[in-house]
Amino acid sequence: MFIINKNYIKQNKKMFKLGEIRFFSSSNKKKIRKAHPFHILPTSPLPFITAWSVFCMAIGAVSTFHNWGFNWALKLGVFTLVTCLFKWAFNIFHEADSGYHTEAVQRGLKFGFILFIASEVMFFVSFFWAFFHASLAPSAFIGGVWPPVGIKCFSPLSIPLLNTLILLTSGVTITRCHILIMTGNWRLSNCLMDTTIILGILFLLLQYSEYVVAPFSISDGIYGSVFFLLTGFHGFHVFVGTIFLILSKLRMYFKKIYIDDHTSFEVSSWYWHFVDVVWIFVYFFVYIWAGRYV
Repeated sequence: MFIINKNYIKQNKKMFKLGEIRFFSSSNKKKIRKAHPFHILPTSPLPFITAWSVFCMAIGAVSTFHNWGFNWALKLGVFTLVTCLFKWAFNIFHEADSGYHTEAVQRGLKFGFILFIASEVMFFVSFFWAFFHASLAPSAFIGGVWPPVGIKCFSPLSIPLLNTLILLTSGVTITRCHILIMTGNWRLSNCLMDTTIILGILFLLLQYSEYVVAPFSISDGIYGSVFFLLTGFHGFHVFVGTIFLILSKLRMYFKKIYIDDHTSFEVSSWYWHFVDVVWIFVYFFVYIWAGRYV
């Protein structure tokens, strides 16, 4: 593990003055002395409020689809859910900065996030299952062919290819940023983090522009439904991943990222790589294979 000590600082005074190294060891943080290495959370209303907000979102969505007049419930649920998630995130950051995140706690957080990503994998598996069920054995109701009769697919050599290059590049920049954090290069790692965030925003803008010019809609049969569900939920995950990266960027700005303790950044980079991998499958099967370009 790379740890900066006093002798290292004396030997590299010039480098520190230039601001090239700013990531210090987490040994400088406040330590909480306890009889065990785990953090027992205090009582919080956030789980209950989050569950209530999701319930409001479900009621509001159904009401919006059927015009029942409870559309306000959807807006209230979204606002409350976003507020709770940000509050929850800042609570975790406060715990980390207060010294509660020991090595045991960090292992638990990482393992929990791995399980979360596994659940997200199964979430996308369900959509790909629907996609292959409809495409490998096309129903007579859609003409017995895939894509269905009357559907004009996107060319995989236009916006989809550009978005693929953007996400693959962002995967390289976030990996390089992680390496530089572990070696203490503050300046270049910040630049690469900014680049990754900009690439994520650019991907979302290009995805939106593709939706604007789409020759079909989500109501155009099974193809439209599966296409917009797969690409739309992937875009939503890119949006969430970009928020994760922005929060990590803020922690870097306020010197809360350490060489030997950067769990928040690490799990954010895992999530971003997950988004990259899912897009590769989406691009190949939805844009290339489904359009019969291979």
